[in-house]
Amino acid sequence: MWRIALKMLMGDTAKFCGILLGLTFAALLIMQQGAIFCGLMRRTAGQINGVSGVDLWVMDPNVRHIDDVKAMMESNLHRVRGVEGVEWAVPLYKGSGRAKLNTTDARGEPVTIIESVVLLGLDDTTLVGAPTPGDVIAGDLLDLRTPDAIVIDKMQLPKYYPGEPWEDLEALGDAFYDRFLGREMEMNDHRATIVGVCKAAPTFGSNAVVYTTYGRAKQFVAQERKVLSFILVRTDRSWKAEDVAAAIRSKTGLGAYSSQEFARKTILFFLMNTGIVINFGITSLLGLFVGTAIAGQTFYLFTVDNLKQFGALKAMGATNARIVGMILLQAAVVGLIGYGLGVGVSTFVADRANAGGGEIQFYVWWPLLPATAAVVVFICIFSSLLCIRRVMVLEPAVVFRA
Repeated sequence: MWRIALKMLMGDTAKFCGILLGLTFAALLIMQQGAIFCGLMRRTAGQINGVSGVDLWVMDPNVRHIDDVKAMMESNLHRVRGVEGVEWAVPLYKGSGRAKLNTTDARGEPVTIIESVVLLGLDDTTLVGAPTPGDVIAGDLLDLRTPDAIVIDKMQLPKYYPGEPWEDLEALGDAFYDRFLGREMEMNDHRATIVGVCKAAPTFGSNAVVYTTYGRAKQFVAQERKVLSFILVRTDRSWKAEDVAAAIRSKTGLGAYSSQEFARKTILFFLMNTGIVINFGITSLLGLFVGTAIAGQTFYLFTVDNLKQFGALKAMGATNARIVGMILLQAAVVGLIGYGLGVGVSTFVADRANAGGGEIQFYVWWPLLPATAAVVVFICIFSSLLCIRRVMVLEPAVVFRA
């Protein structure tokens, strides 16, 4: 009986492909939109997760997310260092900068480029918060200690130097970025010299990330009474990080969070205060409705066209339970194939997009797989119910009608 069910399913190629198309489209759209959504949420906390070797982030208690910088007095740094359980604490500046440079466009004509950047000022001594050595493509991080030095994110370099042969980048390799070392630009009307090119954690706003020292960052920005953005803390190994965070909050009145807590706080802010969830949710629901409509209608028509075959099986003694089992088997087969095709295509597209290093970053988070499977199962069950109802009331005598 099971072989008969599969032969009936695959015998009508057009309807079989139609059912697969609906299920594949639903799985593909939900997986793709989910991966883009997860990638976007990951970007919101990218700069937090990109700082390694740090246990706690200390900030103004009113800070809601990583981009919501509320400057503090530098005296807070010494107060935090005095809290028991703190092994070391270093300053971190985060703010907006304005990069300006004179270069040439793709036609070789002179042009002036002005772009906003995310300016990160690292501790002058330790450079805590800098990219890992593996993410430095050209130059040396230690050169940040030279006068006017900056390290710039490679992703936004085409905006600053449109006249370079970016179309040949794949053939030239990472050695291509060495040509930018020593070039100068203006950073908030101050001279800045590129001493390194790195792969920085992408930001939500997709602005270029520029690294420099904390002391030089204060020179680049307008002089203000408060310039300290965050304090990065490493706790003593004999202390629990949450206990040290509680002590910092109690003794200084500042906010203190672990990297995971601060990343979660940032992501939740964007989830609750922007329309991202609604926009991606509507698109995913569209995939669900379209997939259900296509697969359900096609599967129903497939069953109607095979009513005589089901009637013949009933006339030969097949029970309703056996017929229902055949329909569920057909639904399970097309569901598995459609799910596999949809997930496979979306994962392949995500892998190729991430390998290309474009602005859109896909993150195939593992819960997307069971969530997509649940949607496909729902579509299959809905489609099967439409067919089962029609077959259950079928009279075996239908096979003898003209």
